[in-house]
Amino acid sequence: MISLAMSVAAAPSTGSTSGAMIQQFALMGAIFAVFYFLLIRPQQKKVKAQQNFLASLQKGADVVTSGGIYGKITGITDTVVTLEIADNLRIKVARQAISQLPTADEASGKCSSGG
Repeated sequence: MISLAMSVAAAPSTGSTSGAMIQQFALMGAIFAVFYFLLIRPQQKKVKAQQNFLASLQKGADVVTSGGIYGKITGITDTVVTLEIADNLRIKVARQAISQLPTADEASGKCSSGG
């Protein structure tokens, strides 16, 4: 009889403990959702877009490397891109080093310079 009374008295405190645990898990889930939608998902989209860009590179395209070198693709393999950066001056760079296509002003050479 005494053990029955103790188990009934202990039941409400166990329920409130599990309720607090559920609230903590819900809060952690909400924090993870915020991090996912604000940090992880946009980064994954950016990486996928860059991979698609690198896969679509073709000979003759004007590009800019991550180091800021402008050039025209004269040769391309799975890992190396050959850029012509001046008349008869070619360099080889890693395919991953190609960062973007130049804007219209940059491609035409009409960029404003500070000098």
